[in-house]
Amino acid sequence: MNARPDTPREPAMPLLELRGISKRFTSRLDLAGRIARALGASAREQTVHALDRVDLVVRPGEVVGLVGESGCGKSTLGRIVARILEPTEGERLWRGRAYGAYDNAGSRAERLAVQMIFQDPFASLNPRLRIADVIGEAPVVHGLVDRAARDEYVAQVMSKVGLDASLARRFPHQFSGGQRSRIGIARALAVQPKFLVCDEAVAALDVSIQAQVLNLFIKLREEFGLTYLFISHDLGVVRHLSDRVVIMYLGRVVESAPCDEVFSRPNHPYTRALLAEVPSLEATKRAYVPIRGEIPSPLEPPAGCHFHPRCPHAGDRCRAEAPALREIAPSHLSACHLNETP
Repeated sequence: MNARPDTPREPAMPLLELRGISKRFTSRLDLAGRIARALGASAREQTVHALDRVDLVVRPGEVVGLVGESGCGKSTLGRIVARILEPTEGERLWRGRAYGAYDNAGSRAERLAVQMIFQDPFASLNPRLRIADVIGEAPVVHGLVDRAARDEYVAQVMSKVGLDASLARRFPHQFSGGQRSRIGIARALAVQPKFLVCDEAVAALDVSIQAQVLNLFIKLREEFGLTYLFISHDLGVVRHLSDRVVIMYLGRVVESAPCDEVFSRPNHPYTRALLAEVPSLEATKRAYVPIRGEIPSPLEPPAGCHFHPRCPHAGDRCRAEAPALREIAPSHLSACHLNETP
């Protein structure tokens, strides 16, 4: 999907900016572990390095596709953007100001501006609430609509996502997967956000239903001027929807570029390996060879470039020094020592 025709030529002020975001999860020893360690066992706390100094800029009206293998930190980054998780290190900016600057009653619209749509359209809905409550609770709590007008407001939101308002008194288990996905979208839209974090929002759906929901995302973007961070492992979905693609590997951004540029001129060895395995109707006789090796554990990420244990071009410098994410062409960033002039 190409950029919107009304996108200005000069870069707009970023809507969202992440600077040096890192996230670590530490598993504390329980009582048995502490006793075992006191008795001389090797029990110790474990730390998962989920994100490592991630920088990201998203401009108004843009759709940024975030791609990578399972466990690379995509969902963690999405939850940090949506304020579900707090970063261990780094800074989050919204319209050029730190997130914390909006933590007061007078900044309600900005505090609600980022909403998240989750991967599982059933587990993310409270099974004890009727759909009218699932969609209408937050707008009432935040004062966007009074309780007397709630049902009418819910009906309007349901109509926007292609749901029959007469179903508002039903429970989540009474809907199909595609309908539950639309309910999740409606719940996010109900607080009038500017930015949606879509975490594998169509991964659990059949292919035909995926297409309907993707078209809904495109329609809502045009109607409400929404900005998306679209997290997915499906490169076909990302190519259809995104203006720009960001590739992550083991907690780091390794490449970022306009969508067409990534698919026509991938730079980073990991990006090339991912695209080489995308099925194509144009390909004739072809042997599919997966990326060699396994993704390293985030408990003990390798030194230097995280991709070097699986990279066919890795050298001594790759094993010792992490490459910086730098511009190799206009709007095209890559983190690879191979791009540096000897």
